[in-house]
Amino acid sequence: MTAYGHIAVLERPVVALLRPESARRIVDCTVGLGGHAEALLARSPAEATLVAMDLDAGNLARARDRLLAVAAGRQVRCFHGSFAEVRQAMQAAEVDRADALLADLGIASSQLDDPQRGLSFLAEGPLDMRLDREGSGPTAADLVNTLAERELADLLFANADEHRSRAIARTIVSARQQERIETTTQLAALVERALGGRRGAKIHPATRTFQALRIAVNDELGALEALLAALPELLAVGGRAGIISFHSLEDRRVKRAFLAMKSAGIAEIL
Repeated sequence: MTAYGHIAVLERPVVALLRPESARRIVDCTVGLGGHAEALLARSPAEATLVAMDLDAGNLARARDRLLAVAAGRQVRCFHGSFAEVRQAMQAAEVDRADALLADLGIASSQLDDPQRGLSFLAEGPLDMRLDREGSGPTAADLVNTLAERELADLLFANADEHRSRAIARTIVSARQQERIETTTQLAALVERALGGRRGAKIHPATRTFQALRIAVNDELGALEALLAALPELLAVGGRAGIISFHSLEDRRVKRAFLAMKSAGIAEIL
């Protein structure tokens, strides 16, 4: 761990791929606690500018302090928001194109470990799941208590490949008729009931349900699609982009977009 409580596990491959030593314009779309951004900034030219974005205002503030500590005169511009808005952030920072662009998808361990965010079924907390805690969008509780049974089942299947989504949705809808589902432990117990308990399963039965709701609440796939569509216009000639994905729904979209750019003759895949 560092003084900022975070070590970037993929620091070496990210640095090797993005080659920050020749990158005057760096964009980190999901800066988190700043581990990758710090490594890139510290190796960048003296005149470099780093654009750092994150949905989590708290993590962004911590990352800003960390990055300013190693900036040594380089410009650090921080923006609170979704990476779907990366073009606007770059324009505000007066960065026309990126020499190196990184997006580390998913959530940070600091977010997962905070019961008040409602991202984990391991501890009781409000069923929130919003990464932007200053936002006004629907929470996970809003979704499980208002979506029609079929809509809820479709969401679970589309966002997490949950093959027993109909049984889970049916159980949730039946339960919410008795009382509103407000906490992580309530929801986890309902999923266990729908799937017949754990019965030696390697992962908790509610894992996919929580993933699906988190993705929906934060529009993670929509943001990724927006980033991938804009990528050819965001990168400078010779610019490099790296996207770290954690599950097949993200991975398929990233690979499809990169292959399409390669087929169009506008990019190479390393």
